[in-house]
Amino acid sequence: MSVDIATVKRVAHLARIAVSEEDAERMTGELNVILGFVEQLNEVDVSGVEPMTSVIPMDMKKRQDAVTDGDKPSDIVANAPATQENFFLVPKVVE
Repeated sequence: MSVDIATVKRVAHLARIAVSEEDAERMTGELNVILGFVEQLNEVDVSGVEPMTSVIPMDMKKRQDAVTDGDKPSDIVANAPATQENFFLVPKVVE
């Protein structure tokens, strides 16, 4: 895939980025180098390779899913301007 100056200007316009003529020419070359590298990566055979999040196998650290602070409904609604039976009261916004 090759990028031309018109494509660079169009992408810059869509991204709302001001690009001069000199910058567009420079970016054309840079984007073509980047896309060439991506095409090289697509040629690598990765069949049988497990997806991984790190180069070192590790387990994700997990915490216990336990309630540590609860059963305080009156404390939670204490600063609310209007409450009823430990629920927040809000004005009706839809008629």
